[in-house]
Amino acid sequence: MFSYRHAFHAGNHADVLKHLVLIATLRHLMLKPPTLTLVDTHAGAGLYRLDSEFADKGGEAEHGVVRLFAALRPAQGKGGASTPLIDDYLDLVAGFNPGGSLRVYPGSPFVMQRLMRDASRDRLKLFELHPTDGKTLSSNMAQLEAGRSVVVLRQDGFEGLKPLLPPPADAQGSRRALVLIDPSYELKSDYGKVSTCILDALKRFATGTYVVWYPVIPRTEAHDLPRKLRAAAQRAGRGWLHATLAVGHPPLEPNERPGLTASGVFIINPPHTLAAGLKEALPLLVDVLGRGRGQGHAVETGDG
Repeated sequence: MFSYRHAFHAGNHADVLKHLVLIATLRHLMLKPPTLTLVDTHAGAGLYRLDSEFADKGGEAEHGVVRLFAALRPAQGKGGASTPLIDDYLDLVAGFNPGGSLRVYPGSPFVMQRLMRDASRDRLKLFELHPTDGKTLSSNMAQLEAGRSVVVLRQDGFEGLKPLLPPPADAQGSRRALVLIDPSYELKSDYGKVSTCILDALKRFATGTYVVWYPVIPRTEAHDLPRKLRAAAQRAGRGWLHATLAVGHPPLEPNERPGLTASGVFIINPPHTLAAGLKEALPLLVDVLGRGRGQGHAVETGDG
């Protein structure tokens, strides 16, 4: 149950997609003044060294964020043609690497915290059940000295989310929340837990923004998940957006496995600007990160 460690995968193409979407969604939500409750149900360690033994073993960041920087920010200067969503993503990652070289990659907790407004306005709840990553997450977040605006909870995020919805109203009576759900999917049961969690969340707080990341792999549960999420959104009368990024893989040696080559993000109640931004950004991501057969991208949307 606790064998998955995101440190092996930090900064890969799936992280690029997930965090590109997360940043763009948060930027839009932050345009409105009311309080925003942020929740990460599977937070991981929060911050990752790209020069650690974990990152070196998989080398996934080299084919993800590192390659993207090399193509679009050579020598940390402005490089080739980019898009606003990609620029915003690269700017945020660069902010964690003031020396110029990419040594640190911010996970979703640090992405969210970096974009939060003053502590009197926004709140961040982080769930992590893995004993080692949970301890590291607490230590990493403590360095921010964010006080009560950031809370780390050693709980199952699927269950821990329930009492947080609906979020508390602010002084003006407004309730707003963004929830990121991205388990490891190491267990097949995670797929069912995600769809069940979304169904429950929409009953508790239908107007929240829900961002679900998942791997695109040859498994029935993975294929069915976006369909189930679409049905849940339609049943609740909410708009949705589904984006996928496939980087493909080069020719393989006999018995060699390609690893993760594609992932998807499903958003319920997405910003109205997100689809256009992704349709502009995803082709460039494929051009830069593509590795061979099976490359592609897609953006689908639907009304409630």
